[in-house]
Amino acid sequence: MPEPKIVVKNIEKIFGKNVDKARRLVESGTPKNEILEQTGCAVGVFDASFEVYEGETLVIMGLSGSGKSTLIRCINRLHNPTRGKVTVDGTDVTKLNDEELRRIRQEKFAMVFQRFALLPHRTILENAAFGLELQEMELEKRQEKARDALKLVGLEGWENVYPEQLSGGMQQRVGLARALAVDTDILLMDEAFSALDPLIRAEMQDELLALEDRVQKTIIFITHDLDEALKIGDRIVLMKDARIVQIGTPEEILKEPATEYVKRFVENVDMTKVLSANDVMLKAASVTVGKDGPRTALHMMKERGISNLFAVDKSRRLRGIIAADDAEKAVKEKAKSIEHIILDHEAYKVQPDTPLEEIMPLMVDLHVPVAVVDEDNKLVGIIVRGSILAGLTTKENDETTETA
Repeated sequence: MPEPKIVVKNIEKIFGKNVDKARRLVESGTPKNEILEQTGCAVGVFDASFEVYEGETLVIMGLSGSGKSTLIRCINRLHNPTRGKVTVDGTDVTKLNDEELRRIRQEKFAMVFQRFALLPHRTILENAAFGLELQEMELEKRQEKARDALKLVGLEGWENVYPEQLSGGMQQRVGLARALAVDTDILLMDEAFSALDPLIRAEMQDELLALEDRVQKTIIFITHDLDEALKIGDRIVLMKDARIVQIGTPEEILKEPATEYVKRFVENVDMTKVLSANDVMLKAASVTVGKDGPRTALHMMKERGISNLFAVDKSRRLRGIIAADDAEKAVKEKAKSIEHIILDHEAYKVQPDTPLEEIMPLMVDLHVPVAVVDEDNKLVGIIVRGSILAGLTTKENDETTETA
């Protein structure tokens, strides 16, 4: 495993003066509201530990009041932790003086908030360049960086308009561009899309995924929305009442909930947004072009009780699909090759990480399996209607052979 970029260890944030008593009450299991009544202290985060790796998108999620926003603010010390340690690239952030903290924020952190916080009297270009202006970068250079960032988020050509002329989604893109312009290693995004309507929010989620593929930032993303967390996160930190209750990949959270609370939290999730082709694909029967003939293809189909068979080359790269009727006709014609009966299958190929929600529309009018291929176009499996239903029912990989 690579060295983590961010290490959060036993972070605690208790607001108020009677911290020691509040801590003892937390450790005894006293609810947060009772601790507030007895001590006047508000418990924001308690004993939080996790790691974030370079290029990873880590989602911290939970209901309102769970402590997720407090936790992210402890990472860049917008809140000074009551106890615990945060290291970034080996530097202990919790021990930095004001000047050192200012420097590491400029070099390492950029933050995108739920509210766009754009300056209404400044143009979009000036808003995108604002962080660089605070760093006292000279005008021409900061405008160049801001233009590049606006282009990354799809706002090229909008540089000279003002925030009020943009939709909510476009304004949030400006906020994202402002964070990207300062070119830090880490993006902290606190409920960044929560104020957007559902359609624009989905578009921004897609944009963030595409953007992450291009710029390779380390992202910590705060949300209260499970579907958003499952879509965006490489891993998820789930919080309840100031504590972390589970950390895992989206699939681990769904398949192996650590507590009854997590189980209830995820029980109504749309599994088509979580499961991918890799989770439901079956072993693919195939014939090899240049080795197998139509008689072999027809025999394999009869043995398996199927009406279609994939054709691959000797490296298992997908060539297409063969229908039983065509194989039978080729046998009657005494053909030795299957080359002329291979049908194109380009429209029905997906990669292993393709979500089920994108695959299911393909299956509506499709009477042949969907091929699952890797990045080299090598056949790794197939998907039929039955395998999708089995995957959604069991939430586990179906390792059986094709029965379509």
